[in-house]
Amino acid sequence: MNWIRNRRWNRAPWTLALLTTACAELTFTAIAVPFTWLLVPLLMVMYGAGVLVLREATVRVGGGWLSLALLGVAYQLAEDGLGLQALTSPRMYGAADWGFRALGLNWTYWESQIGVHVVLSVLVPITITNLLFPAQRARPYLSNRGLAGAGALAVLGVFGLHYLISATQDPGYQTPWGFTMLFLALIAGLGVVALVVVPRRDVTGRVRGARRAPGPAVVGVVAGYLTMAFLTTLLPLGLGSTMLLGDLMSPVQRLIIAVMTAVPFGWLVLRWQAAPNWTDPHRIWLLGGILVSHTAFMLPASLTAALVGSAAIVAQVYLLTRLAKHLRQVDLQDSRTR
Repeated sequence: MNWIRNRRWNRAPWTLALLTTACAELTFTAIAVPFTWLLVPLLMVMYGAGVLVLREATVRVGGGWLSLALLGVAYQLAEDGLGLQALTSPRMYGAADWGFRALGLNWTYWESQIGVHVVLSVLVPITITNLLFPAQRARPYLSNRGLAGAGALAVLGVFGLHYLISATQDPGYQTPWGFTMLFLALIAGLGVVALVVVPRRDVTGRVRGARRAPGPAVVGVVAGYLTMAFLTTLLPLGLGSTMLLGDLMSPVQRLIIAVMTAVPFGWLVLRWQAAPNWTDPHRIWLLGGILVSHTAFMLPASLTAALVGSAAIVAQVYLLTRLAKHLRQVDLQDSRTR
């Protein structure tokens, strides 16, 4: 336990590691592919340690949500580009058939996974952890030794994806060295921008807040709708063979529409967060809309996925309701002690 900054057992980093794995995979891919549950130890190492490193690095340099988002893109490149090799493989997951492939890259898959990993692997679990442990929101969870250990585990997780998943799902494929060097350069460049450039400029702090954020329920509905719109624009329902939009748009048009969905959504959330009436219930509904929509996307995969996914949605709603109740009790206690 010397890795933990506080001598007492610190639940925050372990909570973040669990939430990251659950939000990224166990409430999404695992709904349609139960085999994913057998990979939980590997996913905990790769997702949990990886996102913990991103969070620790951002906090130590005084970065914010934009820094986390940029590091999330770098994290996705490490996972899908270097680990799974799905960004370049013409066979892995059938991702090359989902949309636009050119210059040796699966562009549709890449864009979809940037959205999924930045939001579901990084921003959502970190937000929930901040709500659970508000006193540690701006403090590192780990010592320097702990951060180094988490970084080593994250790298080990990427190698695990490469040699345990990619090697079995797409045997014999190796990402061309040119793309490997490109991905490494992009990861390094994104890291420098996120941890050196962005914190000095406080970009998110310049976002002009809305006069008033809408009610929490409206925030949840909008978040759920835009999450589903992004996913169904780029990916086949339930990761099967049916594209909801079919032939209504070309693959290139779907790439553009997805960007036009994701970027305004992010900007809207930043404006809402800067509004004077933005509260924890707004955050809970925002998280709920994203998470429920994310899981609902997988329901059409099969009857089993529909049943398991429905149970997962009920569990998410229940747990977020409990979190909202916990936050109300904390606020009540704080008001009594003032």
